Amino acid sequence: MATTSMSGLSNAVRAHFDAQQLKYAEPILCVAKMGMERTLPKNRGDQVKYLRPVPLPAATTPLTEGVAPTGQAMTYEDVNVTTAQYGAFVEITDKVLDLIECPVLKDATKLCGEQRAETVELIVMGVIRGGTSVVYANGSARNAVNTVPTIGKLRGINQFLRRQRAKTITEFVKSTANQTTVAIKPCWVVICHTDAQADLEQISGWKSPEQYVGTTELLPCEIGSIGEFRFCASPLVPIWADAGGAKGAMKSTSGTSADVYPMIVLAQDCFGRTTLGGYSAEKLLISDAANISVANPLGQKGTVGWKQYFASWIANNTWMTRLEHAITLL
Repeated sequence: MATTSMSGLSNAVRAHFDAQQLKYAEPILCVAKMGMERTLPKNRGDQVKYLRPVPLPAATTPLTEGVAPTGQAMTYEDVNVTTAQYGAFVEITDKVLDLIECPVLKDATKLCGEQRAETVELIVMGVIRGGTSVVYANGSARNAVNTVPTIGKLRGINQFLRRQRAKTITEFVKSTANQTTVAIKPCWVVICHTDAQADLEQISGWKSPEQYVGTTELLPCEIGSIGEFRFCASPLVPIWADAGGAKGAMKSTSGTSADVYPMIVLAQDCFGRTTLGGYSAEKLLISDAANISVANPLGQKGTVGWKQYFASWIANNTWMTRLEHAITLL
């Protein structure tokens, strides 16, 4: 089967379908638009090592007149990242293209765009959900959780992040043709499940986006804020079904134990994303059914697909915290 990019299609059609794929992908992308973006040089293998400098301690000892202090050695911690290639395609016969009235090619582009976006989003969420810094809405372990998030827990997370010298997020990459970086008011970005919105709206100090004062750039999937916390909700956030305590009034998959939801609070530069340099971050591939090959001798099959090199990684576990909580059964 021929898989040459955009084979058999004009440049105008190629541009149209590339744009269509991005259009369909954007509503799904949330956390995958955040974090540090790094590029792996092409033809350098699939692994890259990032160096994280260890902060120097405060120099509180007074200097002695005429005596130079002892020099300091800088140290680094390694962050090793391995990129992987992801991709999928759908197969379309010439008969479908010739005889079916519905816009099959457009639909295939839509589905592939959504699939690519969801794949990247789940990869990033799987990484940041595995961070080592965690607090619980109640109790001291996941199997005890059966209460909703509270302002007290959020204040505790704010205190923890500031103790770790984490920096609030001040910009994000906006979805434009040039991937513009947009400045925002300093905040902690919180990734939560869409199921959590009803409970969040009950917390004192909650503001929905329409209540924001002045012109404020909204984050991807933003649903509201509480103080310095800005919440971005996605239905793709993975949950732990039936992993909590007795459900009581909380949502439960089986009806016995509460489902546990992660609410991930992010500071600046706490995680990153790596793509391959010199290669389109998201590559749409169309093989026209008219392409004749050994595998397609009569031009009976065409494909629409995508592939992407990608990796996500945690840069500093103490600059992000996961609040595990339950949600009220509505």
